Amino acid sequence: MANDTPPRWDRKMQQRLARGEAAALGELYDRFASLVHSLAYRVLDDEEAADRATREVFAHIWENPHTFDPREGPMRAWIAALTQRIATGKLRRQQRGAGPYSPEQAERVEEQVRAAATAARADYIVTSMPASLRAALELAYFERRDYRQTARHLGVTEDEARRRLRLGLQLLSAAMIRPAMSPPGAEQWR
Repeated sequence: MANDTPPRWDRKMQQRLARGEAAALGELYDRFASLVHSLAYRVLDDEEAADRATREVFAHIWENPHTFDPREGPMRAWIAALTQRIATGKLRRQQRGAGPYSPEQAERVEEQVRAAATAARADYIVTSMPASLRAALELAYFERRDYRQTARHLGVTEDEARRRLRLGLQLLSAAMIRPAMSPPGAEQWR
């Protein structure tokens, strides 16, 4: 996948953070801040709230580097899941702070939170997928091209264009069916 970091890098980064290396946090921030902020903004739809969520995510990582488990997936996925958890928790608290709700209003708020979380997962999946799949999806979705036109534009066979579109859509459908990973200890952010 695009933008993936090797598992060795993930383990070394976790070790550096556990030792309290401020430079490690800076490097991690440089690498993932835009991902964290964009996911938080997607959920919260507020620049200042997304900024606060971004700070909370990196504060949590700094204070709890041991909660990342490389056996459960890459650090990028863990950070994205942590961001989603923190941002959706903030959104729920904002909605609760608006006053008491009837059961119908409460269900609408939860639906809003679920929709924002699903959109954030979809954004993460699209930005993380290989460039070849992302390019095919962008041509089909944004430019309304069929697989033949996509194949010609990308310089691949029609079968390859269909394969890329199918795989890209399968990856994207994961945002709709699978809930986001919950980082260990994330319950505190609810």
